[in-house]
Amino acid sequence: MGQWLSSRADILPQPYLEELAKLQDEVPAESFDKVKPIIEKDLGPMDKNFDFVDTNVISGASLGQVYKARLRGQDVIIKVKRPGIEKVVEEDIHVLKKIIPFTMKFVDPNLRYSAEAMLSQFIETINEEMDYRIESQNLKTIKKNMQSYPKLIIPSVIDDRSSKNILTMEYLPGIKITNVKALDEAGIDREQLVVRAHRIFFTMLLRHDLFHADPHPGNISVTNDGSLILYDFGMVGRLDTKTRLKLIRLYLSLIERDPIRTVSAMDDLGMLMPGYDRNIIEKGLALSIQAFHGTKVDRMEVKALMELANKTMSRFPFKLPKHLALYMRMTSILEGVYLTHKVNFRFINVLQNIMEEENIIRDAYVEELKISFGKFVKSIDAAIAVVPEIRQFIEQNKNMHASKPKSRTVLLSGTILAAAVFVGSTILYSTNNLVGEIGMISSAVIMALAIALKEH
Repeated sequence: MGQWLSSRADILPQPYLEELAKLQDEVPAESFDKVKPIIEKDLGPMDKNFDFVDTNVISGASLGQVYKARLRGQDVIIKVKRPGIEKVVEEDIHVLKKIIPFTMKFVDPNLRYSAEAMLSQFIETINEEMDYRIESQNLKTIKKNMQSYPKLIIPSVIDDRSSKNILTMEYLPGIKITNVKALDEAGIDREQLVVRAHRIFFTMLLRHDLFHADPHPGNISVTNDGSLILYDFGMVGRLDTKTRLKLIRLYLSLIERDPIRTVSAMDDLGMLMPGYDRNIIEKGLALSIQAFHGTKVDRMEVKALMELANKTMSRFPFKLPKHLALYMRMTSILEGVYLTHKVNFRFINVLQNIMEEENIIRDAYVEELKISFGKFVKSIDAAIAVVPEIRQFIEQNKNMHASKPKSRTVLLSGTILAAAVFVGSTILYSTNNLVGEIGMISSAVIMALAIALKEH
């Protein structure tokens, strides 16, 4: 969705990506003298736990910093939580909670809703990130889920040298994914690299219940054969099966160029504000899907739609629910990586391949049929409810069934049921043509059966 909801190029401009990389990779490191007591408090004396520790930090981020070491003849890295980081985070969150409500008074109500959702998700995530036992478990789960995936490497955790404040893992060096010069010198096919990165992250997202939500350039390296190495599993996203199937339905509707189903899926995901103008959203999505598939969009048509939208919609109808915040973050950052490489890349093709190879499309169709039939049943009930005379007639004639010929009763009941099914089908047809058509055919079959039974 991050590759589609906006106009691609302005989701994450290159300057923003560079600043993000600096934030993640170039945070000034605390001196090792302040870090060493944390290691020894959790593990005991340094010289008894490691053969050698290089006290020069090799990577520093906002919550922790990383050192290279030797353990049992193997190169490892030690990730140590920054001294006093809990207090710093607590103070920062307190400031954010004070500032955001004030600043949100000056923005669109929908953006306010999304910002609050992002803040709430950030607070939950940052607290998890400060416990390296959780990160260790996240890493192991994702590594197991993706173990059969080619050209993906995830480091192993060394459990007996890890704790809440320390995470020791095997050392896996590589070329930073945004280091275009080094990748070219190594002869890496960068177009295939971008495809591989998207396939890995979207397979995690659409197939499993846990996905890496922080694919910034400092967390992805490339080996000489083009394999990807993933680091830092502190920030992960979780989607329950129900939400994941809704997301799959959304992507399937994009692949099949169906704006009507796209709007329905977005609505089911909670991405649209109540009272939105469905007709305008569908028209806008139709143009977006066109561009998404590489078809040139008529500028005059876009201009006319924007003018119509401005006249009929008082505010932007999209919103970002909390449970999708990390998903949107992941897709946006990943797109920034793609923009760095400026290669020929069609996300829709990658998405379709993932869904076919992972057998995800079948799950989406099953879910759509379940939802459609649920709506179908409700629409039949609604069709009967809007004709109170029919119900009244049925009630009045309950006591007459014994005296009336069975054939007439069968015909009457069949006619009522067939009519209800037909009306329900016409209501449903606007959102799902196939199920609507099945319903209409069913109503004809019911009527035919009723007539046939009357004849006997």
